[in-house]
Amino acid sequence: MVSKALEIRNLEYAYPDGTRALKGVSMDVFEGESVGVIGPNGAGKSTLLLHLNGILRSKNGEIRVMDMHMEDGNLQKIRRKVGLVFQDPDDQLFSPTVFDDVAFGPLNLGLSREEVEERVAKALEQVNMPGYEGRSPHHLSFGEKKRVSIATVLSIQPEILVLDEPTSNIDPGTRRGLIELLNGFEITKIIASHDIEMIAELCDRVFLLYDGKIIKNGDVGEILTDAELLESHKLEPPIMVRLFRGAGYSNAPLKLGEGIRKIKHNIY
Repeated sequence: MVSKALEIRNLEYAYPDGTRALKGVSMDVFEGESVGVIGPNGAGKSTLLLHLNGILRSKNGEIRVMDMHMEDGNLQKIRRKVGLVFQDPDDQLFSPTVFDDVAFGPLNLGLSREEVEERVAKALEQVNMPGYEGRSPHHLSFGEKKRVSIATVLSIQPEILVLDEPTSNIDPGTRRGLIELLNGFEITKIIASHDIEMIAELCDRVFLLYDGKIIKNGDVGEILTDAELLESHKLEPPIMVRLFRGAGYSNAPLKLGEGIRKIKHNIY
């Protein structure tokens, strides 16, 4: 039986100005899954992700990560299990060299210098950026910064990789490379985005978040072929769905769902 990597029950969160960002969110993520959290800007996606390793804390609701309650005594352990990659890499990269940024996590784990160097080298290899250790992060392209940001998380060897809008603000070629990179990671992934095409390729299940609430969740093929559901919540269906609708095929969700799953597994 597959174990739960993450359990959330009735999570509520309001910002100091009174804005209610999360309104009773509940979700389960199982080990090894790739789960998408979709929704328009302002739906609460980033707020939700910031709760997954305790950057934001709520007194209302319950979060369990790898069977550990989100509480002060478990926070350090949870942050070793959950690696969060921010939407803007400049929020994650702050050191003079790539090595220093990628080494930051392992150093804080108290590892030896040799172990830190091994982890840095492995993490950069995983994001196809070996040899960048001495480069300045601020002189890299935006796409390269995205990869280094992922490496800073991989270096702590998390069991859950959480990504906030990983394909935002990058060109199509860089986006394609990043999708292929993420698709190769055999790790539990939680990806928040309104890039529906990317979610279709990377994710097994999808949660639709809107106005701080989970509207629906299900198989990627089921959710992403429901054009009415997506459009009524300010999202655009995948181009394959729009093409079928434009050709007059209004009753093809099963075949479209199969197509999305084939794309996910690189059959197309």
